[in-house]
Amino acid sequence: MNLPKSVRLVEVGPRDGLQNEKQPISVADKVRLVDDLTAAGLSYVEVGSFVSPKWVPQMAGSAEVFAGIQRKPGVTYAALTPNLKGFEAALEAKVEEVAVFAAASEAFSQKNINCSIGESLQRFVPLMEAAKAANVRVRGYVSCVLGCPYDGDIAPEQVARVARELYAMGCYEVSLGDTIGTGTAGKTRSMLEVVGRDIPRDKLAGHFHDTYGQALPNIYASLLEGISVFDSSVAGLGGCPYAKGATGNVASEDVLYLLQGLGIETGVDMDKLIAAGQRICDALGKANGSRVARARLSR
Repeated sequence: MNLPKSVRLVEVGPRDGLQNEKQPISVADKVRLVDDLTAAGLSYVEVGSFVSPKWVPQMAGSAEVFAGIQRKPGVTYAALTPNLKGFEAALEAKVEEVAVFAAASEAFSQKNINCSIGESLQRFVPLMEAAKAANVRVRGYVSCVLGCPYDGDIAPEQVARVARELYAMGCYEVSLGDTIGTGTAGKTRSMLEVVGRDIPRDKLAGHFHDTYGQALPNIYASLLEGISVFDSSVAGLGGCPYAKGATGNVASEDVLYLLQGLGIETGVDMDKLIAAGQRICDALGKANGSRVARARLSR
């Protein structure tokens, strides 16, 4: 069994995790979270997104957060930029890497961003050109890769088609997201087998939600398929506002525990990660969503 020797964790808590919180979160709390995460050894943090505050009010202060963080050498501080306007704002905030997103489901694309998959990909063309000119790397997300709240099952070939477009467009890595968390290990392996025919596996990442408690089995299945990059959210913060009941990114602490148990290197310190997650949960006045953190903190 050839598991990867090391895994890169992409921490999405400050963006994907916080964007759905109802109560206001101060810029200072967001800055502290990012700094806590990099102090724990995470080398990739999605700090915020440059979207209309009308749609995602929690991300309104992203430029201030980027201005306030202590940037460490060797750490990537990224932002989600859905369009050229967002990309230009990110550039002004000295963001060194951005992400774009498309859906593998037509119905989800329409409900989420009011356009077809094809139209959403076309919107990225000027952004990709601007990113290339500015020497900024672009990461691609594909949502609903293992199921959609409106379309049900999604064919792996459909996922491959969207992923292929993003990769061909210039995304250096494509993260495959189980947005509603209904995927299983068998479906994950089948999907990766199909997508992996078109895109090298070292250019793919997994982004699993834990709605049905299947995120860790799906990550293990992905490791068996040669995937070595995974998105996760400290303390299990966040979910998907467009998918009813789809709460909970997989907790970074729980993924780290799995990887440590397999002897896979991440460079992340568990105690510091748990402390970072608990601190933001205290600031939010909410329970910690990580099982590992809850078990460790109750000892």
